[in-house]
Amino acid sequence: MADVARVAGVSAQTVSRVLAGHPNVQAKTRAKVLAAVDQLGYRRNNAARMLSSGRSRTIGVVTLRSNFYSRAAVISGIENAAHAAGYAVSTATATSLDTSAIESALSRLADQSVEGVILSVPLIHTSEWIEQFTRSIPTITIDGSRTDATEVVAVDQAMTAQLATQHLLDLGHDTVWHIAGPGEWLEAASRREGWREALEAAGRAVPPLLEGDWSPASGYRNGLVLARVPEVTAVFVASDEMAFGLIRALHELGRRVPEDISVVGVDDIELAEYCSPSLTTVAQPFSEMGALAVAHLLRQIAEPGAAPKPASVEPRLVVRASTAPADRNTLRAGVSLSGTRVSTRAQ
Repeated sequence: MADVARVAGVSAQTVSRVLAGHPNVQAKTRAKVLAAVDQLGYRRNNAARMLSSGRSRTIGVVTLRSNFYSRAAVISGIENAAHAAGYAVSTATATSLDTSAIESALSRLADQSVEGVILSVPLIHTSEWIEQFTRSIPTITIDGSRTDATEVVAVDQAMTAQLATQHLLDLGHDTVWHIAGPGEWLEAASRREGWREALEAAGRAVPPLLEGDWSPASGYRNGLVLARVPEVTAVFVASDEMAFGLIRALHELGRRVPEDISVVGVDDIELAEYCSPSLTTVAQPFSEMGALAVAHLLRQIAEPGAAPKPASVEPRLVVRASTAPADRNTLRAGVSLSGTRVSTRAQ
């Protein structure tokens, strides 16, 4: 830093103020300092800076190991918002949803002296260790998770399901079948309940539930079942990727989308617009979720002890070509549907 100050012709304190982004520095002086930084190839010593300031300027994120688009999109939103605020992001990947795996990920972040943590995992079960951790370090949870001390930022997943189900009912379908996500995921549970509540509120029969694992393969397996059920005319699928698999199976078995069966997914990933037919889906604001989580976390860091301010983000229905009005010739009057749970995960 002394070398940069000498080349720029300013004091070391001025160099420090420029590198810290202090607003009270003249533009001309800032430009001279940054030019000297480039000339000398200067890089700040973050470890030394943390020792001198007592702050790491780093936030931690716990995420689940997966290759699903939604995980990556949320992390991207977190990183963009954090970097804009002058923070680095350290990610710890949990290998499963077990509390021991979550504890291990949180411990790795604590060892890095992060200033706060975003839990981007569906934390269904907690532990005393996790509860204590979230009381000692500012923590935001998304995906509907919560502990006693965390602040929650979440998409209203029940509304997600209700938007999808009501859209299909409004098109004249007698009822709506559902391929749910894994039962251990809070998002899947909320969507399942929202679907059921929408059907019951409309006085419609609730078909047997099918369950997938978020993958296109599980949607395909369930599609092989649904394609053989004549009364199926509308399906709400808990993720776009499972919907892609469903549509493939329907095509293979001669069921047309949307002429015979209308399909609605969830997420609005980039491929949804380009599959055949283009997929009607309920958009999840992944980048907005990540940015909102960062904003809430930085507030907690700046105002220790402040009362939590939970935030809920509303989903949005995107209508495309995979849904259409029901063909009255294909509807089966007086069909009795049981509430039996159907699972094809092992098929």
